[in-house]
Parts: sequence; structure tokens; C-alpha cells
Amino acid sequence: MQKTIKSPVRFEGVGLHSGQPATLVVRPAAAGQGIWFRRTDIRVGDALVPARWDVVDRSPLCTQLVNAAGASVSTVEHLMAALAGCGIHNAMIDIDGPEVPILDGSSAPFVRGFLKRGLQVQSAPIRAVEILRPVEVRVGEAVARLEPNSVMEIAFEIDFADAAIGAQKKQLTLENGSFVRELCDCRTFCRQADVDAMQAQGLALGGIAGENAVVFDGDRVVSPGGLRRADEPVRHKMLDALGDLTLAGGPILGRYTGIRAGHSVTNTLLRKVFDDPANLRLVDCTAAQAARLPGAGVHLLEIPAVA
Repeated sequence: MQKTIKSPVRFEGVGLHSGQPATLVVRPAAAGQGIWFRRTDIRVGDALVPARWDVVDRSPLCTQLVNAAGASVSTVEHLMAALAGCGIHNAMIDIDGPEVPILDGSSAPFVRGFLKRGLQVQSAPIRAVEILRPVEVRVGEAVARLEPNSVMEIAFEIDFADAAIGAQKKQLTLENGSFVRELCDCRTFCRQADVDAMQAQGLALGGIAGENAVVFDGDRVVSPGGLRRADEPVRHKMLDALGDLTLAGGPILGRYTGIRAGHSVTNTLLRKVFDDPANLRLVDCTAAQAARLPGAGVHLLEIPAVA
């Protein structure tokens, strides 16, 4: 059955790219409503922004949603991953600025807030997106693919020149709370040269530092405290992929493979999937299928202690 949050939960922080402070409140929503953002600072015009693949303004830096009236919310991927990983299908998210707070750079603060508040089961079946045939996109060296699978599975590969990152790969079946245990604490990362370049362009104004990202410089981890996991970068890319795929409008029954893929490539993949009705089928999950979705069986005590 579908779930929503039992009562509102509040988060405060600054946007990583904009540097603007924002307060975000995730509120319960009716069964079948899905995930929506509401810009509470917009007084005139349409302030409602759907968390949906077809309103994504594609960017390599983050996932930004823009409605027909131009209202936008950016850097939604960590929050969307947390919603999916906790099995929250319906929520109204009030936000008083243009960017979701980065918090510690992972999904763990959101997950902790949701699970502490508690979830409410709703009397409606979970509608999932079943992938019926392989679909792939390639953009330069980046590859993203979805193919049929009975459960949600993610496989990812990265390869960076920086020795502290290097080549990493991992695959994970997202069931039995594995997102909470294995991925939710993994932070966004970048190279020191990228930080310098972004700040020169007026981006990353929220200040990329040890408390909200992992910064690499050649063979060094610049951020104080080092890594939470030896392969934290590839795990974070998997977290991002789950958040971006959640914009399909429901859980995906399929296997996602990403090779050097980012937000824009994953959204391009979703657009290609939905372009042809033969690629997918919307299904009401059976009890057995629902028990194997990313948000089934999650528990607050499974959040890694380091996060």
C-alpha cells in the first residue's frame, strides 16, 4: 500500500549552488497525489512544481524542476532518493526558496527525519513503472540503461583521473532497506579544481566543505574527517540515480546501469523510456512486489552511525 509521512517534518539549511538559506517542510498528502513542491515565497502565479521527469531542466550539476509558469526547485535529487528509500509515495513539500538545502550532502538527514516522524499507510495500491524492454542512451563517454528486472537494481561505474577516486563500481538490489543501510549516508563529491571553477562562475555559493561534501585533490581527500566509506563516490552516484529515477512518478521495476552518467543523462533516459509506450507498463504492485521495493522494511536504527 502507498505511504505518506505521519506529520510534517522540517529541514533548514543553505543551497549548495545558490548559497541561499531555505526552510523545507515535508507534509502528508492524500493517496495518489504523488510528490509535489510548493514555493511558499511565490505570491503571484503557479507555485506548485511536480516532482516529475518531464519538468526537469537538464543540467549536469543537479536536478532542477521547472513548472510551466517558470517556478523552479533545484537540487532535489537527495530528497527524492530519501523519499523513495523510505517508501513515501505522497507528499507536499513546502519550500521558501529556489534550492533544496544541501544539509550534509547526503540523504541521511532526510531519512532520519522521516523515520523519526513515522509513516502512515494509505488505502491505495502502489503504482510502479515496469520496464518491458531495454532502453539505453549514450552521451559522449556516459551511458545510462534501463532493462527489465523483477526488482529495482542499480549498477554504477565511475572513473576519475584523481587517484583518491579512481575507478569504482558497485551494484545493489534496492530491497529490504538496503538504501538506508548502504547508500543514504554517502555524500556528494567533487574535485578541488571543480570547486574553484564553479565559484568563479558564481556557483557553489553554499560553500563546499567537509560538512556538506567530499572534496578531492589528486591523491588527497581534502575534506576534514575523510571518507565515510572507501567507495563513497560511486555509492553517492547510485543515490543520485535513485533520486532522479524516482521522478518517473513511482517505483521502477527494472535494472538501471550507469557508466559515468549524471543527472542530465539519467533524465534523458527517462524521456526515452516514456517516449514509446512499448517500453513500459504501469502496474499496481502485488503484496509480494511491494515487499521488495526500496522503501519496504526500513528502520531508523539501520542508518549508518557515521551519518
